[in-house]
Amino acid sequence: MTKKTDKNLTGKAALAGAAIGSAAVAAALLYASRRRDKAAAEKLAPPHPEDSPETD
Repeated sequence: MTKKTDKNLTGKAALAGAAIGSAAVAAALLYASRRRDKAAAEKLAPPHPEDSPETD
């Protein structure tokens, strides 16, 4: 009998593609959540008294 050698790289390429794709999705989610958290923190920041309009 002869040994079967896997000369076809499609399985390995698919696995590598899935790993890269999942890493890209995870990075995008982290980036989006950080942007959202930063925007929410800026909205909740107390106004500075020196920035308020003058009133009598």
